[in-house]
Amino acid sequence: MTDLHTPRHSIDTHQHLWVISERSYDWLVPEYGPIFDDFRMEDVSDDINASGITGTVLVQAADTYEDTFYMLSVAEKTPSISGVVAWVPLDRPEEAAAALSMFKRAPIIKGIRNLTHNYEDPRWILRPEIADSLKMVEEHGYTLDMVSVNSEHNHAIVALAKRHPGLKIVIDHMSKPPVAQGELNPWSDEMSALALEPNVFCKISGLNTASGSDWTFNDWQPYVDHVVANFGSNRVMLGSDWPVSILNGDFQGVWKAQREVISNYTVDQQDDIYFRSASNFYSLGL
Repeated sequence: MTDLHTPRHSIDTHQHLWVISERSYDWLVPEYGPIFDDFRMEDVSDDINASGITGTVLVQAADTYEDTFYMLSVAEKTPSISGVVAWVPLDRPEEAAAALSMFKRAPIIKGIRNLTHNYEDPRWILRPEIADSLKMVEEHGYTLDMVSVNSEHNHAIVALAKRHPGLKIVIDHMSKPPVAQGELNPWSDEMSALALEPNVFCKISGLNTASGSDWTFNDWQPYVDHVVANFGSNRVMLGSDWPVSILNGDFQGVWKAQREVISNYTVDQQDDIYFRSASNFYSLGL
């Protein structure tokens, strides 16, 4: 294989930090094994540097202010952190308005996310009170990260994108394609439908935890090719999904595989995926 392209910037758009010894993450239970632990910036710094990553976007891992303020405290002392995706209570519009106004004092905050994939209602994001909050999210210039793990989530995000055409939305983890099963449909059709909405972007992330234990980047190729063909490289970006990624891999191995899976594209397309799409989506100024 030829040498991998070295871009001017390389942005990890999906990294988490959590310190369960200090604050609560209600979804994180002992059954998750190795990730039921504390994960701080110093635990991943060497891997970030060794992987050639020049900037990181921290993404919320709990529907709490405590998690958001922890990320802000780390970003304040870490120049390589390019952005933070925070949490606000989207189902409480008045409180969301106050939180969004307060967050404007922290320009490192670029977007908002709720752990909607854990909610009982797969169409929660379409509730009327959420629409009021999302209008404010858009007015403040923030983006929306969405986790989608099933068809109902994908259908809801299509409706959401149509309802809020000015709101930039990104699908985390490529909506978890069925890599381990080697299947494409219905995932591929749903991603094609999402790609028809011009305000929807997609992250190449979390593929290793959707794969079998002996995965290689070749297992991901048809799924990544489908996403890039439909969204275009200018709406696709990379994310490590650390530390969740260690459930089926390690930081450097996963990041290298993600570089390999895009290495067949033109240099211009790769630069889109490495940093330009992320900069456009999260307003990083690169």
